Amino acid sequence: MLEDVYEKASNATPETSFSGILKSLEKDLLDDFKIFLSYKTFETYYKTIVEKDEDYNIKLTILNDLSCYVGYDSFRDYCLDWKTIEYTVSQTLSKIVINITNKPIFTMPEFMKQNGLGVFGFIFIALLITGGIVFSGDKRKVRENSMLSLLMSPETPRECMYWDKTEYKPIECTDKNPHRNLVPVDSVRLKHFKKITRKDTLTVGNGMGVTWYSKFNGEVEFFTMDGKDPDTGRELKSSTPHILDKYAGKPN
Repeated sequence: MLEDVYEKASNATPETSFSGILKSLEKDLLDDFKIFLSYKTFETYYKTIVEKDEDYNIKLTILNDLSCYVGYDSFRDYCLDWKTIEYTVSQTLSKIVINITNKPIFTMPEFMKQNGLGVFGFIFIALLITGGIVFSGDKRKVRENSMLSLLMSPETPRECMYWDKTEYKPIECTDKNPHRNLVPVDSVRLKHFKKITRKDTLTVGNGMGVTWYSKFNGEVEFFTMDGKDPDTGRELKSSTPHILDKYAGKPN
């Protein structure tokens, strides 16, 4: 969570120092989300939890606020979006753990490796232990097993993306929301193309050569990468000293 917040904040400002990015984050939270969280407080969270890998008790209200900043309705929704599900199956000889992530990792008991049972033998035993396969006399009944379904049916990749006011977000191409203009996913643009929401932090010194702009109806927007303005379709131009002097350095 904290790393996601920091990454979004760093992409939204040309500031490169840690404290500069956090000060920009503090202003964004207040201006755009009406959330007051001092940059010093966030710095304490980040250094304790991320850098030192220690525990720190953060209030749920703050977690909900930070979740809104990165595009979720609540901290609960943020947690539900994680794609890691852990299944633990116990048996008398050993413990089988299946971590289902983007790339499934199987930890098989040593006795299975020694006897050459392999992955299919592993799945068979796991199903047998968890009740996926039921024997009744001479007849074998096989019922659907959610674990097997997960193994055989990987998550549909998100092959499209849409512009969400300040950045592109990945989404499944089957999304039917009429307010989203879906385009094929571009991994580079997805990660690096952002609208700079803090124009007041831009100067000729930090904006030249690393920002681009779009001017429409007298309004100028700055971006972190060359391309087209997703809102107007206009080609972006490299920021010049004149444009930066006239339109940057001022709050939105």
